[in-house]
Amino acid sequence: MISFSSFYKHIADSSLQHWLETLPAILGNWQRENKHGDLPKWEKVLNKLHYPLPDTINFSTDVMVGSGEQLTPGEKEKLENLLKIFKPWRKGPYSLHGIHIDTEWRSDWKWDRVQPHISPLNNRTVLDVGCGSGYHMWRMLGDGAKHVVGIDPSPLFLCQFEAVKRIAGDQHPVHFLPLGIEELPPLDAFDTVFSMGVLYHRRSPIDHLLQLRDQLRAGGELVLETLVVDGDENTVLVPGDRYGKMNNVWFLPSAKALEAWLKKADFVDVKCVDIDVTSLAEQRSTPWMPNESLVDYLDPSDISLTVEGYPAPKRATFVATKNQPNKDLI
Repeated sequence: MISFSSFYKHIADSSLQHWLETLPAILGNWQRENKHGDLPKWEKVLNKLHYPLPDTINFSTDVMVGSGEQLTPGEKEKLENLLKIFKPWRKGPYSLHGIHIDTEWRSDWKWDRVQPHISPLNNRTVLDVGCGSGYHMWRMLGDGAKHVVGIDPSPLFLCQFEAVKRIAGDQHPVHFLPLGIEELPPLDAFDTVFSMGVLYHRRSPIDHLLQLRDQLRAGGELVLETLVVDGDENTVLVPGDRYGKMNNVWFLPSAKALEAWLKKADFVDVKCVDIDVTSLAEQRSTPWMPNESLVDYLDPSDISLTVEGYPAPKRATFVATKNQPNKDLI
């Protein structure tokens, strides 16, 4: 069974220590109640991932663990077969002992767009909301973060992250919790909070922004990346049954509307730092994710539209600061 004991020890003397009042009960309930049919199989695979500490690690320019020279060809083949049990791999890519996991998303491209615009992560405590398999968490660690916590309710993403961590070694201060943000109490503790590719999946986007705000310390930084549409401050697309074949897309604001939402949620210094149309090279099917991908979600006669006729995916990145209380008014 996947254990969270090392995380409890890690936060016992940190700004997150008050989380220990509620977190063990929440995660204990998850361990008892999670009924995903493949979880026992995935946990058995994780228990087979016993390897020497890697001879090289790079989280600053990619996620590379091991040069590939420590394992025999047979051992590498066995490891690759074990990692394939965790398909589909959506966020990455990863290089693990010379095995290239070519994920659906080139998440490194997103990081390259986002990273130049954020406050340096050196010595910061970071929360990644909707972290997927944890690719960006490793990149945050590579940029000097003191401690990175990722949350995502998917058991598969948890197991993918655990696979990478067991190969990399448990000494790294990066942890994945299988929770949604609605399960977190207001912690007011993180220096930086990321929410990338989450907002459009939330039925109440303003509530999501407030939940993100409540995890930040006063003066902390939010990094928000989400789908947007063209338009003015009053433009919001509410798709019908599906958007790009996804049935859980609720609101796509314009960049100007999203700026207004962030200010309404009591963020200041709100800046849109990047807008990018998702390319067919950034999101695609691969042997590690053989299902449908972006090309299948777009109109084959006009890729500027989804198959439903909506504007094709365009992503905006915002940075904003949690407002600090005016001490003169306290």
